[in-house]
Amino acid sequence: MIYFIIKTLSIRQVVLTFLTSTTDNVTMDLPHHGYRATKPRARAAPPGAESVLFDDTSSAPPAMNSQGYYTPGYNVGAQSNDMQGGIGVNNLFTDPMANAAMMYGSSIANQGKDMVNKEIGRFMSVNKLKYFFAVDSKYVMKKLMILMFPYTHQDWEVRYHRDTPLTPRQDVNAPDLYIPTMAFITYILLAGMALGIQKRFSPEVLGLCASTALVWIIIEVLVMLLSLYLLTVHSDLTTFDLIAYSGYKYVGMIFTVLCGLLFGSDGYYVALAWSSCALMFFIVRSLKMKIIPSLSSDSMTTGSSAKPQFRLYITVVTAIFQPIIIYWLTSHLVR
Repeated sequence: MIYFIIKTLSIRQVVLTFLTSTTDNVTMDLPHHGYRATKPRARAAPPGAESVLFDDTSSAPPAMNSQGYYTPGYNVGAQSNDMQGGIGVNNLFTDPMANAAMMYGSSIANQGKDMVNKEIGRFMSVNKLKYFFAVDSKYVMKKLMILMFPYTHQDWEVRYHRDTPLTPRQDVNAPDLYIPTMAFITYILLAGMALGIQKRFSPEVLGLCASTALVWIIIEVLVMLLSLYLLTVHSDLTTFDLIAYSGYKYVGMIFTVLCGLLFGSDGYYVALAWSSCALMFFIVRSLKMKIIPSLSSDSMTTGSSAKPQFRLYITVVTAIFQPIIIYWLTSHLVR
């Protein structure tokens, strides 16, 4: 029995060997009968020392297929952000249409600026307005001292350079608009504080106080201009000069209200008397250099003494009118 099994296995091995050799021959002969031969596989080269398992794609751009899409496995978000931040800005400045739009916008802005300056120039001169704000800290301190203690000041003459008055920072006697403007704003803030202390503050009352103070300046300047026009007084006074001299009263008003808040009604009236006298003295001495010098030339040409007297009265009345306005605008703030 064992012999029979061994014999059977031997015969089976012979048959398998025969079939294997026959299949190899048929496979090699298939190309002659129109079939494709199998391609022999080439052996891969042994891995060297510098071989890597994966390609480094951290610095290389993403690969794209034939349809223009990025292949997976690459961080496209970081690249898109760089393209939007860097390349987009570069394209903005290198784009002819963007440059043309920027040039057109700047030209429109320049035209608008010129138009605004032209419209403002119809009513006032910007250069003249800049002259009244040409101040510095030294001038402001000296001017405030003159406004509060004018009795110690000796030289009141305004200096000129080639028929042009010097700027306020160069001449302490030159009128300016910086101190009146800052004093007006400070007065409004101080009025709001005084009303708040007295539990009477409201936006309507504060607005009424500001508008009243502004209207008084406008009325005073218009009356001065009308008086000078009717009396045909030829002087160096301009509208800005009158606004400056009229606005200096706010310095005394601030001093008066502060004394009233700190020392009560007695301190208020003492401060009112002091600031009123100082302001009247300052107005008379300042306007004297602007209006009074024209008396001699006009009296020689006209031969009349009435007009020179009226011009002198303008200066005095303007000075006397200042304490009335101060009291009217500050009395309701102190109780």
